[in-house]
Amino acid sequence: MIANTGLVCINSTVLNPNSLSPLFHHVNACPGALQGHHHVRGSIPGKNVASMCCSAPPSATAVVAADSDQRLVADVEDGNADVDGDGDGSSKAGAASGESEGGRLRWNMLLSTEALGDAHLLRAGSVTDAHVLRRKGRLKEQDGLIEFVVSMHNTHSPSEVMEKMERWVREHFEDPRRSTLSRLVPSIGRFHTSLPLIRAMREYDEFAMISRRKFVPPNFAEIRHVLNIAQVHAIAERISFVTFDADGTLYADGHHIEGDNKMIDHIVKFMQHGAHVAIVTAAGYPENSLKFEDRIAGLLTAFKELGLPPSITNLFHVMGGECNYLLRVNDNYGLEFVEDKLWQSEDMLHWKEQDIQKLLDDAQCALKSASARLHLPVEIVRKPRAVGAIPKEPTIYEVLEEMALTVQMQLVDAELPFCAFNGGVDVFVDIGNKSVGLGALMSYLHKRPYETLHIGDRFTVSGNDSATRSKCSILWVANPDETAFYTRMLLQDMRLARLTPYIE
Repeated sequence: MIANTGLVCINSTVLNPNSLSPLFHHVNACPGALQGHHHVRGSIPGKNVASMCCSAPPSATAVVAADSDQRLVADVEDGNADVDGDGDGSSKAGAASGESEGGRLRWNMLLSTEALGDAHLLRAGSVTDAHVLRRKGRLKEQDGLIEFVVSMHNTHSPSEVMEKMERWVREHFEDPRRSTLSRLVPSIGRFHTSLPLIRAMREYDEFAMISRRKFVPPNFAEIRHVLNIAQVHAIAERISFVTFDADGTLYADGHHIEGDNKMIDHIVKFMQHGAHVAIVTAAGYPENSLKFEDRIAGLLTAFKELGLPPSITNLFHVMGGECNYLLRVNDNYGLEFVEDKLWQSEDMLHWKEQDIQKLLDDAQCALKSASARLHLPVEIVRKPRAVGAIPKEPTIYEVLEEMALTVQMQLVDAELPFCAFNGGVDVFVDIGNKSVGLGALMSYLHKRPYETLHIGDRFTVSGNDSATRSKCSILWVANPDETAFYTRMLLQDMRLARLTPYIE
């Protein structure tokens, strides 16, 4: 009996009638399904003996689940398995000579989507392993305040936590330097509004049943949702400026705004309510407005088809390169650059070209050094106001995170503001950051922090949205669907606020 061990054959979708264990199952069409199955017993060093359907082709890949959740990949090749099942160890022949190369091949296969498809593993258990290896894990869930709130549930009920937090947030909003939160969470920034956290928890509790759960406390994402709901309610009455990150917020990473993007309607409604809207993105195309247009083509087409007048389209802007380029909508529903001297701050206008190039040179050296240390071949992309490293081989989020943090540390004494961030598929360093850009844009549009909201997906230490916290309130979303949900909630609150007269 092979305990706690399971086998996935890439060659069958039907349950194997001759399995040695109930955990053995098949996931693709196996030629031997109708004729019965025979099994090869393979010897894997340090693991339980596994079984595989011998109708699979040579070099087929079996995924063995051993010791509960652990998985490994075993190549079953001609002459490399004990076909007769006598356990004589003949499967060890030639293992030592190919161990290193085979191991590298297996890892590359797990990390490569194309390789998985070529091997017909798209429905196999090894895809699960690949997603686990590639997933971002807790690196996308880093925040001192949220982690503190989560920990409070070890000793408090959800209602008690939110009662205390609402009081502490109000106190911190009024006096950040002497507040209780500044002592309990030293990394905390500023709040630009108070937060109705008790109300938000009650609303979210109707869905998540947090108050009724005995054994499962709220997690990071759930507290993030409660904070977002509270922020929506707090700012709806006064909001007049909404900014959005692009990739991962308005649309999936690597995509553009197409005509069917659900956010188009929300953005237009914000503008029809008289609110300014801006997309603040790391993408930068100097002197090339057409590339910016391509990224939001669906939105611009909607402006044109709706025949929005200049009084509405003038409320929309795109800021690119974190803070380096500002564009507006022209009379033909295209984009045109706004002259730098009209919107940039005095500090930005005094940035010297030699200082910019020195910072980019230092950043490029840091990127090359980090990639070499991590054995990751990269392509260096140099732009007038940015430099980036794009991996030539598949890698994982943690490696890119290490590169971004390495650059941040090596450029800590830079004379100009910069943003070194993990983009999920690359690492880029931009001159300036979204705090600089948003501050300049708010001054240009005459907006105050308490009436401005930024919505983004990267508020961790290596994310390029985190800098906006110093300028305005924020909503932290995980994907475009969450963005659409919270913008619908915000629009509804805005309508209610206008219907309800304010009483002092």
